[in-house]
Amino acid sequence: MAQTMTSPSGITNFVINKGNGVKGLSEMGLKSLPKQYIQPLEERISTASFGIKNSEESIPIIDMSNWDDPKVAEAICSAAEKWGFFQLVNHGVPIEVLENVKEATHRFFELPAEEKSKNSKERSCSNNVRFGTSFSPQAEKALEWKDYLSLFYVSEDEASALWPPACKDEVLEYMKKSKILIKRLLEMLMKRLNVKEIDQEKEGLLMGSMRINLNYYPICPNPELTVGVGRHSDVSTLTVLLQDQIGGLYVRGCTDKKSWIHVPPVKGSLVINIGDALQIMSNGRYKSIEHRVAANGSKNRISVPIFVNPRPSDLISPLPEVLASGEKAVYKQVLYSDYVKHFFRKAHDGKSTIELAKI
Repeated sequence: MAQTMTSPSGITNFVINKGNGVKGLSEMGLKSLPKQYIQPLEERISTASFGIKNSEESIPIIDMSNWDDPKVAEAICSAAEKWGFFQLVNHGVPIEVLENVKEATHRFFELPAEEKSKNSKERSCSNNVRFGTSFSPQAEKALEWKDYLSLFYVSEDEASALWPPACKDEVLEYMKKSKILIKRLLEMLMKRLNVKEIDQEKEGLLMGSMRINLNYYPICPNPELTVGVGRHSDVSTLTVLLQDQIGGLYVRGCTDKKSWIHVPPVKGSLVINIGDALQIMSNGRYKSIEHRVAANGSKNRISVPIFVNPRPSDLISPLPEVLASGEKAVYKQVLYSDYVKHFFRKAHDGKSTIELAKI
């Protein structure tokens, strides 16, 4: 095995084609990071390079125990406008459900490579179930230190039939319980945009499709030379992120755009961030912010994001209610599926995807 690892094609074959992922590399006990994973200097996440400004800012932590308190809606909308990121505690999704989905994520990634790779692009019985590694390996000059299982939700029946048995029940329960929270958040955010009611048509536009990823970031031999995930903003309406207690998520600073702020794990919390689709629909009022994930040299990390999206066939543009007062549109109408394809056909590159929609 060591001989095959000496060539780039050997690594690619082992990690991607044979389905071992970076977890397989990590478990070989490599002493140094393979060349394919070494990021350019400017993309590396060195905590020293973030400077002390890191500790001066932190994203808001909002207590949702009293949903109906106007101060809660105010805090959420203000955080969406200023930060694009916030953490929620007492959000109504049972802690047991969160713990179960974390356990299910570990359970899936502990499966043998042969079992996991049944869900790879080449072998999966459905485009809606995908096991992979990095982000977009065919387009990346340097790979990211992450494996993932991506599940596109069509219906409970399809999920029950096609999603991996090792995790499907827990993932479905997590999605189900999160839907109430997602609807409530969207109601609050829409009210601020003068959308009085989310009817069926609006609901389809805001949350007509959902994808959930189980992300696995194994121990990395030289974490300072690579990234778990590179700089990007999400293409969703909203993203609901469950992270474990390891840490490693960084978001672009709000006042100092050169700083990166760590999002410390808060037990039982969910991290919410605004995606590009909502930035476009709000005409830039709500901010979709760049974020990235550091690799870890001593612990395996997992995270479970739910991407709440428009439907692929939806045309997205600033909402009429936002422009009703005469505000000028800064984004044009784009077909959501075109927007998503544009995002996935290139490596992570900060906020460049949204340029596609700018007037």
